[in-house]
Amino acid sequence: MAPIADSRQQFDEIPTVVGIFSAFGLVFSVSLFAWICCQRKSSKSNKTPPYKFVHVLKGVDIYPENLNSKKKFGADDKSEAKNKSAMPKNSLHLDLEKRDLNGNFPKTTTKMQSSPDLENSSPKHFAERKKDSVSPDSLKSITSLSSEDKQDKLGTLFFSLEYNFEKKAFVVNIKEARGLPAMDEQSMTSDPYIKMTILPEKKHKVKTRVLRKTLDPAFDETFTFYGIPYSQIQDLTLHFMVLSFDRFSRDDVIGEVLIPLAGIELSEGRLLMDREIIKRNVRKSSGRGELLVSLCYQSTTNTLTVVVLKARHLPKSDVSGLSDPYVKVNLYHAKKRISKKKTHVKKCTPNAVFNELFVFDIPCEGLDDISIEFLVLDSDRGSRNEVIGRLTLGSSAEGTGGEHWKEICEYPRRQIAKWHMLCDG
Repeated sequence: MAPIADSRQQFDEIPTVVGIFSAFGLVFSVSLFAWICCQRKSSKSNKTPPYKFVHVLKGVDIYPENLNSKKKFGADDKSEAKNKSAMPKNSLHLDLEKRDLNGNFPKTTTKMQSSPDLENSSPKHFAERKKDSVSPDSLKSITSLSSEDKQDKLGTLFFSLEYNFEKKAFVVNIKEARGLPAMDEQSMTSDPYIKMTILPEKKHKVKTRVLRKTLDPAFDETFTFYGIPYSQIQDLTLHFMVLSFDRFSRDDVIGEVLIPLAGIELSEGRLLMDREIIKRNVRKSSGRGELLVSLCYQSTTNTLTVVVLKARHLPKSDVSGLSDPYVKVNLYHAKKRISKKKTHVKKCTPNAVFNELFVFDIPCEGLDDISIEFLVLDSDRGSRNEVIGRLTLGSSAEGTGGEHWKEICEYPRRQIAKWHMLCDG
């Protein structure tokens, strides 16, 4: 009986030993996993962030060819002190310790420099000329302007024109813009970009990239237009539209520049030009057609009833000769879009009958800060819908749009309908 008792005691001790070893194993595995996670986290923090990430968050335009693989944004102070002496003036350097509480870098005034591609260009291909360029005296006069004059100024656009006779191509280089007004009242900066159109046919439409938080954007982007004979250059006009990107509402229009190419000779080489940016001229065109709308303001319920009735004499915007129009209605409060509606598409007609009603809730008492925009568009499944015409009604609108809005405010609860000429899109 004694051996049987001893074996039972041994079997009773086995679960205890297994439990102790499993507990030690569990503690060891958890500590090992935590150590590995800490090592990975520390290695990730030491890595250089991608340049696109810095570009999006900090508004710094960085090209990969301008960055040295040996440089790191999270380098030590010693390495930064060594690199400062070796860095050229035009190279990019981000001092992450000099950011403010919002994570933004302080503004630094940059001096205008000429583009290196223009200075190093060989005279074999073309001989460069400069036209209407800015002299040092004019730069001094610009910097010494009073605050009142600066408010009226919308900045200056610098660009170059060239015609490549070998490829039969018209080349436009948008270099930079200087002295733009601040469209964002909080940060006192803008996010500018430029749209360019070749008039009068409007076949060639291009735009630059958006540069974040700057009033002196350096685009340096070249656009080449093929298939334009040199004999037709004199009949063309360049239209530059300077805008500021807005993530939450419609982009703000800073101004425009019109350059008629009549009398400009491109046979001798590239032309460097600069033009003052002027306020956008809303040009009315009888060829855009007309729109009949009816509005009624209910002061008791604080609502605005909009009825899109008819459109007539719309231009031919399709290859077949007829357009497929529809109307998009945008409601703005203090220049921010708060609501949008759209009508159904009317197929193949220049005289469309919509008869569609929309009711908008007004967020404030009265219509002082309210404006409404009508966009007549041509529906196209194969490409982007083109804007046929535009109409804006509000207290700051000019012409019939302002008169119609005034009558709505003076006679609430009355449905008032009027025809309006559409402006260029």
